[in-house]
Amino acid sequence: MAPPSALSLPDRLGIPKPLVFGYLGVLLFMIGDGVESGFIAPYMADHGAGTEVHASYVITAYGVTVMLASWLSGALSDLWGPRRVMQLGLAVWIVFDVLFLVFALGPENYPLMLVFYGLRGFGYPLFAFGFLVWITATAPMARMGAAVGWFYMAFTGGLPTLGSLVAGATNPVFGAFGTLWVALGIIALGGAFCMLGVKERTGFSRLAPPEVRPVQSLISSLSIAWTHPRVAVGCVVRVINTAPEFGFLVFLPTFFGKELGFGEGRWLTLLAVIYGTNVAFNLIFGVIGDKIGWRKTIATFGGLGCAVTTLTLYFVPQAVGHNYPVAIVCGMLYGITLAGFVPISALIPSLAPENKGGAMALLNLGAGGAAFVGPAIVSLFLTPVGPAGVVIIFAALYVVSSLLTLYLKLPEPSADTTPPEPAVEAAGAVRT
Repeated sequence: MAPPSALSLPDRLGIPKPLVFGYLGVLLFMIGDGVESGFIAPYMADHGAGTEVHASYVITAYGVTVMLASWLSGALSDLWGPRRVMQLGLAVWIVFDVLFLVFALGPENYPLMLVFYGLRGFGYPLFAFGFLVWITATAPMARMGAAVGWFYMAFTGGLPTLGSLVAGATNPVFGAFGTLWVALGIIALGGAFCMLGVKERTGFSRLAPPEVRPVQSLISSLSIAWTHPRVAVGCVVRVINTAPEFGFLVFLPTFFGKELGFGEGRWLTLLAVIYGTNVAFNLIFGVIGDKIGWRKTIATFGGLGCAVTTLTLYFVPQAVGHNYPVAIVCGMLYGITLAGFVPISALIPSLAPENKGGAMALLNLGAGGAAFVGPAIVSLFLTPVGPAGVVIIFAALYVVSSLLTLYLKLPEPSADTTPPEPAVEAAGAVRT
């Protein structure tokens, strides 16, 4: 291993140098994706969907395809290589986004909203999580937490942080519909950075051994759930990690924008502050996880922390009323604790070192499943128990995630310490 003084600046920061343009491309792609996050549900409700609940059905359909594509991103990366999977995701997003805008949202056609917005959901997981697989196949194990932390810094930096700021700036100029076209251009730019700028060769070819067949690879990415039950539990924890985040995007725009009277502009700014804070702490908790233990970080700062701050995010602003600084502080606290889950992307592949691709496929399934589970919970419970009841359900899920994390012990004796560098530093040791 090279001495620290001989490493490049990106490597010293925990970013694999050959993947730098990939991180930038993912950031731009997710900015384009995140542009709509703060207003798409109420906008669809007012332009064809009819009600907030009907809009949540569209987002739930989107979540189903996101979940499937998130699983496939790992399995297909094993077979085709991450780069090809990213190309497919980029193409899917662009094609179905154009169809959604032209034939569904523009004419206010609700059935086509369900179809095209749902199918578009295959796009971003194949692109973004394909790159995450590329990272886990390339980054040294001793700095894996930081490398993954930088990925989520880029991911959350776009969705919804900078994306919300872009929407806040462009909505008054182009209108919400015009802003969605601006978002498509940003996505195409991010795709170009990744496809043209990343030359690292690991991601250009399949990660699975030559003898592994497609059906075998897909089965392996599912069978790992019972051959490695800790990986399956990790998948559930990953679902809980961001399910409330996607659920909040359905009803919090109305709560903060209309009920508390902040308006769309300040709601989008609040959303950017929440996830801007999260962006910074994604990296911090990636490093903390490498130092004090991934499992401890997830259970304490992620699970228990989010259980508290989820309640704070809704009930404190409700109690104090129209007080924007209080809402900002509550949002920042939620963003900080949400970052406590970052080390799970380093922990789960390490639970199945002989089948990292399968572990990543199941982990990505959990990440995509959150986009389905969160809105689905809102769809099922918003009417009978109201927003307050939904928030309590989300907080309880976070407590469950903390308890489940205690089961995620590494097979090595030192389960809560940083993995030793020398034996795992070689590139081949972290590839599938």
